[in-house]
Amino acid sequence: MTEQLRRGVRLIDLVMLGAGTAIGASIFSVLGPAAQIGHEAILVAVVLAALPMILFGMVYAYMASAMPKTAASFEWQRMFTHPLIAFAIVWLRILSNAVVMIVLGQVLVMYLGKVIAIPGKPVMFGMFCAVFALNFLGVAIAARAQTILMLMLLAVFAVFVAAGAPSWNPQLIPQSLSLGWTPALAALPLMIQLFLGIETTTEVGEEVADPKRVVPLGLALAVLLTVVVYVSIAFTAMSLVGADGLAASDAPLLTAAEAALGGWATPLIVTAAVLALSKSMNAVFLVFARFLYAMGKAGVLPAPLAAIHPRFGTPHVATVAAFGACCLGLFLPSSLLFLLLAVNIPTMMKYLGSCLAAYNVATKHPEVHAEARLRFSRPTVRVLSVLGMIAAVAIASLGFGADWRPYALLAGWLVLGLVYYATRQRARARTVEAARRSE
Repeated sequence: MTEQLRRGVRLIDLVMLGAGTAIGASIFSVLGPAAQIGHEAILVAVVLAALPMILFGMVYAYMASAMPKTAASFEWQRMFTHPLIAFAIVWLRILSNAVVMIVLGQVLVMYLGKVIAIPGKPVMFGMFCAVFALNFLGVAIAARAQTILMLMLLAVFAVFVAAGAPSWNPQLIPQSLSLGWTPALAALPLMIQLFLGIETTTEVGEEVADPKRVVPLGLALAVLLTVVVYVSIAFTAMSLVGADGLAASDAPLLTAAEAALGGWATPLIVTAAVLALSKSMNAVFLVFARFLYAMGKAGVLPAPLAAIHPRFGTPHVATVAAFGACCLGLFLPSSLLFLLLAVNIPTMMKYLGSCLAAYNVATKHPEVHAEARLRFSRPTVRVLSVLGMIAAVAIASLGFGADWRPYALLAGWLVLGLVYYATRQRARARTVEAARRSE
């Protein structure tokens, strides 16, 4: 009997998985670099960053309501665009997922270092081990841990916003608008990091009961929760210390909290950082393993990656491989700007590929469109998909002026992947031809 993935993920778990993936390292790390580039216009950039993510979210919700899948963005692209496109984009995601884990680990170590001297790389390795154990033992365990950590984080953030509320400065809104579009657009590639990962709710579709209804609903609630949290925190932090204060700090959220809470700021924000980063590591790792599992199942990576543990119902070989990739990521450069851009580009390409898949479903596959619980018309899906593809390309290209090195790294990684893909396809073709001749 073939082992199946366990359906252990509930609606609240999906909401916390999506929002929890997005609300992680970025809120602790992005505000400083973004303020250096965009100054007060980062408030505009927050709103601008939410708009394409809402657009992408609508496309993902439509696809999930029609064909829920685990590692959905890979499976949709493989089925409705082209296997090579699907492989290329997810191959880039392999590198970017490892990079995400390093970003999360670096920021976690930085915040813990505010209260205790710790060795950076060993602590990051220890966190990777803990996340690996959670995900190896079962999706239900990983999802429940995610929900608990997220609820605790929301409580801590509520304390920060309430403490800063007396300092709210309504004049920041016209001031941010008066700077024009240039600084806001310059900060956008970084601010988009705040919302990346919301679509994670769709990546465990085969592990959810009634996924055609529950997954799109979970995604919508995750988007709403994330927007509310980020707008509240960004406005409060700017009101407390201004753009210059955020830009000058290596821990901008802590600097803002100190202005409102004094000595209580450090334990509060360090607690928030540990909760946020731990749950984000958990969510990113969960999806990372599912991508490797799906690629093994599709035959574009070694077949053992598709194995499912007979007791825990998890893709255990893929989970081990994801853990190994994260450990190798410890040797990457430590620049946050470099790492954030290296994450942003493959993610935008993933959104582009998923939007292209949705366009093709609406255009060429009426039978799949008819299965969608989210009743968008076919022309509406095509318009949303085209807008999503344009937004993905534009956002991915905006970061080139800030640092070209991530583009070079990703180009080299992609060439390596394409060589591997071509070699593997030729080997498979020779095997099939040999089998045909022997018949």
